[in-house]
Amino acid sequence: MPQPAAKFVNLIKLCVGAERVEDLLAWQKSARAKGPDGQPRHITRMWPKRAEEILAGGSIYWVFKGVVLARQRILRLDEVVGQDGIRRCAIVMDSAVIRTQAAPRRPFQGWRYLDPEVAPTDLDAAQAADESLPPALLAALADIGVR
Repeated sequence: MPQPAAKFVNLIKLCVGAERVEDLLAWQKSARAKGPDGQPRHITRMWPKRAEEILAGGSIYWVFKGVVLARQRILRLDEVVGQDGIRRCAIVMDSAVIRTQAAPRRPFQGWRYLDPEVAPTDLDAAQAADESLPPALLAALADIGVR
């Protein structure tokens, strides 16, 4: 019997220019990363076709140097029209960044959908506080089932 479809879907995106979760946190504190309401947002050219599923509980998973390390809950999708007159999508996120199990991910362009069944699990508080290992080593450990 086929599995019922997930009630929501996530996005996954490379965190370009960031090597660590702390880099993302620092960027999102800047005025350039925030919308008029003060929430962090990422502006993208493409509007998700599965917007309703994303808004039903989805998150954006961030890939740092080839490894998924964190996620943020997506609050809404806002239309933004640039100075060039082109309509874009602002992915508005919760300011809380949740660290996840390290999961290797190949490079890709833009964002992709990520089904909840294959998304990395969240770290508990003790694991999230441990920042002593570099992302590549975390991914290697996760690959062999050690972490």
